[in-house]
Amino acid sequence: MKRLKILSVFLLIYVVNVASMCSDDDDNFTPTNVNQTQVINTVMSGTWRITNYVDSGTNETANYAGYNFTFGAGNVLTAVGGGATHSGIWSVTDSNSNDDSLNDLDFNIAFSTPTILLDLSDDWDIVSRTDTKIELIDVSGGNGGTDYLTFEKN
Repeated sequence: MKRLKILSVFLLIYVVNVASMCSDDDDNFTPTNVNQTQVINTVMSGTWRITNYVDSGTNETANYAGYNFTFGAGNVLTAVGGGATHSGIWSVTDSNSNDDSLNDLDFNIAFSTPTILLDLSDDWDIVSRTDTKIELIDVSGGNGGTDYLTFEKN
């Protein structure tokens, strides 16, 4: 009987520790290589292509083959592909708001058409940034799905 009590105590301690590791605090991160000015300067230099786009577990990267993106002055985002040029807007903002759970920078993309580009419209969280790659993530508030988007410099 004493053995059962000791086992129960250890089990309770284990459960409490596991629960604390899964808290929302894990979502509050600021990648060490991400600075708002650096991100802006990086994306404004050259053209970019999508090398990874996973929408709630479905890899849709192939849909963007042949598209090139330019993050221009005045927050003008230009996508050239599929035989057409489309304009949208972009920005990098501090996410000290209630729109997401991460305490980091948001990489905002907005297109009004076509549907393929409209799918990219969101306030993405920046996972990492180098001079040639920007990795983004978005956890949907509606369906709870996670989307991943990576731009690499041409």
